[in-house]
Amino acid sequence: MAGKKQFDMDTVLDAAMIQFWRAGYADTSLDDLSRATGLNRSSIYSSLGDKDTLFLRCLDLYATRYGEKYDAALACAASDPVAAVRAFFDVTLKRIADPDTPDGCLVAQSAMAIPVLSPSAAAHAKKALGAQRLRLRAALTAGRLTDQDAEAFAVHAAAVNQSLAVMSRAGASPAQLLAVVGVTVDALSQVPRP
Repeated sequence: MAGKKQFDMDTVLDAAMIQFWRAGYADTSLDDLSRATGLNRSSIYSSLGDKDTLFLRCLDLYATRYGEKYDAALACAASDPVAAVRAFFDVTLKRIADPDTPDGCLVAQSAMAIPVLSPSAAAHAKKALGAQRLRLRAALTAGRLTDQDAEAFAVHAAAVNQSLAVMSRAGASPAQLLAVVGVTVDALSQVPRP
């Protein structure tokens, strides 16, 4: 169509997601999104929606992208829950070590920003954060932990996972992050299973 600018939606959403990930929701302006995506403000509004709508799409993209990796890592939980949780943390540690991704975690950042998010964005951030706990709980239950132990370790491992993102953003070394993971994995290995 003449006069209508064409763009690849996946590329644009990825660029917007990276912008939100680097700067956070509150510190990302429409001008920042325009620079990141290469779209002008009116194209952003007409193609992607307002800032909240675009943020929700980016949070979903992030949660899906890394959620699939976490699911794959936890796939062996029924036979070896300790190895599965270690693989779960490996997904996070690889993301943190990847020079092509921003430091931290978009979900953790969003959860910390809940007081300044719109109600729908805050609910979305809480849902994304809760999905980690549910994913871990299901895996640990499949690994024959009692319901109580599966819930306790799921809450703990999800909290550790988010703290890894925060610690990496604050400059913790890979060795320090690996040591944190080691404590959790060692504790899990001590839990008796029927």
